Amino acid sequence: MAQIEQSVARYLQQLDSADRQEPSLARTTKSSHLKEKIAKLKEEMQRLKALDVQMLATPDQQISLTDPDARSMATSGRGSGVVGYNVQVAVDTEHHLIVAHEVTNVGNDRSQLASMAKQTKDTLETGSLDVVADRGYFNSTEILACEEAGITVTLPKPMTSNAKADGRFGKQDFRYVAEEDVYICPAGERLAYRYTNEENGLILRRYWTNACQSCAIKHSCTPSKERRITRWEHEHILEAVQRRLDEHPEKMRQRRETVEHPFGTLKARMGATHFLTKTLPRVATEMALHVLTYNLTRVINIMGPGPLIAAIKA
Repeated sequence: MAQIEQSVARYLQQLDSADRQEPSLARTTKSSHLKEKIAKLKEEMQRLKALDVQMLATPDQQISLTDPDARSMATSGRGSGVVGYNVQVAVDTEHHLIVAHEVTNVGNDRSQLASMAKQTKDTLETGSLDVVADRGYFNSTEILACEEAGITVTLPKPMTSNAKADGRFGKQDFRYVAEEDVYICPAGERLAYRYTNEENGLILRRYWTNACQSCAIKHSCTPSKERRITRWEHEHILEAVQRRLDEHPEKMRQRRETVEHPFGTLKARMGATHFLTKTLPRVATEMALHVLTYNLTRVINIMGPGPLIAAIKA
């Protein structure tokens, strides 16, 4: 709409300039042509204004004119994206078979961890499950849901701390002493528990000390009166996740080598156009067929066509 307004202003300026010239057939033709362009641009502006009203009325303020279910998905490039679908897959580390999959039109993975992990656990009919995911899946409530379902999660926490970004101490620089329910800061001071409140559905405990004002390294910690630390009521679960990652950093390499294998194969087979169908139910069906052919190919490569046919007949 901004581009159209700029074009209309430019054409109006050209029209004024033409009107100031000596009248001639060429200039009359030019003026007529400019007026036609302005009229078409004004029609397009009205169409876009109607779409703008529809767009703002949707829950996520998005409209796809090609596929009503498709949504904007962020890609690895900074500031880049694609309009499409978000495909979730759970892949076993031994044979790289796709155990569970799901197609969504949610533009991020933060709400997908527990549902995919539970689907995988049910499919494998196992009492426990070890899951490795990337930082895009980090969500406190999702990790808690996995813990309650007997699913052990390993994944890195995104570094979103403003303090760390500004070169100051982050929360990970403060040591929690569970027996005393206090935090020890980098200067050795004890941050005591002060009060509990609820924020975005999470029960949070707040800690701080009054010794910050006289601290020699306060400039490396906080610009506020004192440094405050927040602790979720289930923070010990997140700490266990971090310990597992610290003890087994190779898990993230294993994740890349496992889950990127089928994605690479599927994208190579699908070609540049990827999904050929439209709307979520059809795309989900198309993806299910891709997963079936991928798994069949993997099983044939692993055990051969003979044993596979025998297993199917059995």
